[in-house]
Amino acid sequence: MGPTRAQFIQYAPAALALASVTAGPWSALAAAAAGAGAWAAGASAPALRSLIACGITASGCGIAAHQILTTGMNPLFALGLAVPAGAAALAHHRNTGTGLPVLPVTAAAQSSQAQVITAWWTEFICGPTQTEGRKLIQPGARLAHLSLDVGDEHASFSGVITVPQGQQVRVKAADIASVYGVPVSQVEMGDPKHFAPNALPVTVHLKQAPELPEQPGIAVGAPTTPEELWAAHVAVPDGAMPGTRLTLTRYDGPLDWEGVATRERKAIGTVNLQALAGNLDLETIQIALAPTDKPSQMGVRVMKEHALMHGTMLSDVVDELAMDSRGYVRLGTYIDALAALVPLAQPGSGARHLYLVGGSRSGKSGILEQILLSAHRSRIGVILASPQAGTIAGATMAAYCGDGLDEAMGALRLAYALMLDREARYRSPAFPFTDPLVLIVIDEAHMLLSVSSPYHAEAKAIVEQLTRRSLKRGIGVVLATQTPLAEDLGNSTVIRSQLLIGGGAVFLRCAKGQGSLVGANAVEGAEGIDLSMIPSSWPGQYAKVSDRDMSGLAAEASAGPEDGTFGLGYLLTPGSQAVQFRSLHLDVPPASLAGSQPSVAVEDCQAWQYREAITQTAVVDQRGKNLIGSLADLLTKTEQGPAAGLPQQRAQNEAAGYTGPADGQELIKPRILELLREESIPMTAETIARKLGTTAKNIKPRLSELKRRNEITNENGLWRAA
Repeated sequence: MGPTRAQFIQYAPAALALASVTAGPWSALAAAAAGAGAWAAGASAPALRSLIACGITASGCGIAAHQILTTGMNPLFALGLAVPAGAAALAHHRNTGTGLPVLPVTAAAQSSQAQVITAWWTEFICGPTQTEGRKLIQPGARLAHLSLDVGDEHASFSGVITVPQGQQVRVKAADIASVYGVPVSQVEMGDPKHFAPNALPVTVHLKQAPELPEQPGIAVGAPTTPEELWAAHVAVPDGAMPGTRLTLTRYDGPLDWEGVATRERKAIGTVNLQALAGNLDLETIQIALAPTDKPSQMGVRVMKEHALMHGTMLSDVVDELAMDSRGYVRLGTYIDALAALVPLAQPGSGARHLYLVGGSRSGKSGILEQILLSAHRSRIGVILASPQAGTIAGATMAAYCGDGLDEAMGALRLAYALMLDREARYRSPAFPFTDPLVLIVIDEAHMLLSVSSPYHAEAKAIVEQLTRRSLKRGIGVVLATQTPLAEDLGNSTVIRSQLLIGGGAVFLRCAKGQGSLVGANAVEGAEGIDLSMIPSSWPGQYAKVSDRDMSGLAAEASAGPEDGTFGLGYLLTPGSQAVQFRSLHLDVPPASLAGSQPSVAVEDCQAWQYREAITQTAVVDQRGKNLIGSLADLLTKTEQGPAAGLPQQRAQNEAAGYTGPADGQELIKPRILELLREESIPMTAETIARKLGTTAKNIKPRLSELKRRNEITNENGLWRAA
């Protein structure tokens, strides 16, 4: 093995001195002085390196001077060789003195700190020098654009690691930390994905300021005000509303404030309410958003107790249920305490549609009862289709009620026939529009429209035509389903788009995984809302339940608005964004507020006169296609089908002088009443039909009408006289 680096530094000057003895007395004398200096005790490495340089220079000058004198040249030339030797000696004197003062960092020269940093970088990382037995980290990876940040309690340097074009920086943070003797956590390197392969920024903290002691429970510098929380968690790139700024308009505590979020010259777009609640460390129900007229602004409200928790009583606003001059009725209360209104008509144009979505126990049936009451007080006729029998308590306010799956399909047929009748009569320009407005209310529409329904094709064809053509004829559609999924509407994009174009929409709580209004179920104006995230109870409700009274069931007790989130959801009206609201709390049954006025009747037209036959006649062919397009064709089909009446019943009608199905219905109703009174036992609809020699489809509508008159009762499908 060869000499070590330390041995070379120590013995090289002496070796030079011995080698130059044969060259002449001048060089021998100079090299001997250098060799003696190498043995100086405690000499530093810079001093030893300087001494070597001085010895080499002096030896060279001595050899040259000796050669000049032996050849007989001018002695002045030999004297001139003393100048380099003297310069080397002076340099050695400066290097072994007290040291150079710290130089300021300038563009022309580096300070001593920068020189040391660069020297270490060159020595261990990039070269070109390399000590035997040690491998450079990456030859050629030099440190450019070096800058220092030195203070009383901290010291760091920054630069850019650069390699030749075509190469890639391979220097790691651990490599740099090992060279400068600092933890890896104090080395910050840029992400290679955001920089050129041959240039990578780096910052090394040689000395960090001491950390301040943390206060119990509060992090040092942690945001506390709503504006600070917003800037730290919401406005950041991965926050719920990046690039926004919060301006408070009201502050009553950290959990009770209002403000406006603004994004400079850019639209805020869709906001994920779940993500916003997570950013602010709140429950979803504690936050409400209110879109403004500007797309770059969004109202924000944080509530310790939800503003709609105590609800608005139906009996307190009964005077606001009737339609105003603009065609609006009150449906509930917005989050900002303003009245939530929906249009049922548009003056000078016709009726309006309403799309209602809500799962079980969400308050959907209560809203339908409100609409029936508002229609009654506004003198609007109602044709009700309720496939799930007995679910609408205010069915007595409807002009016609199809209660049950078959009867609900009949109600749709009647509504379609009424539209055809009005289209035929309104073709005459002289015909005055004096007929009442009519609402077709379809509850649990998925039971008729879904692919699994036996009436899928016919119901889908009818509802598509009603939503497209009925508004100008003064007929609006109120359609209610349990989810916003396309399957609930028979996979028809026409129905939902026409409902939303022609009116408003109400979105209540849905089952988990079925309430997202994004993707295929996206609704313009309600983007990003997930109805399954509306909670079924208010915060703290579980604690209230745990303190329940075990003394017994109170027969007089009634549910209050604080007992659940019934009716809480979002209301979307034409030309606006969906806003959180809550429907009116039914502290009294809506039907009890109808007064003594009878239900609003539909005009006396052919469709209404032949309603019993029409409800029993399919308006499409067996394939579900070729929808009947005129009232005349529909009436012709009623005469050909079984719904026109059995031969015996038809003969009885003619003998009695009745001219149509509207009169024929009165024959079978007295027979039903007579049978139930004579038998004095409850019977099913099928038993009644068998005893009267007719079909159950013909009996069920009459049973429903007799029930509305309170002449018969129904308990669990068994009918008996009242």
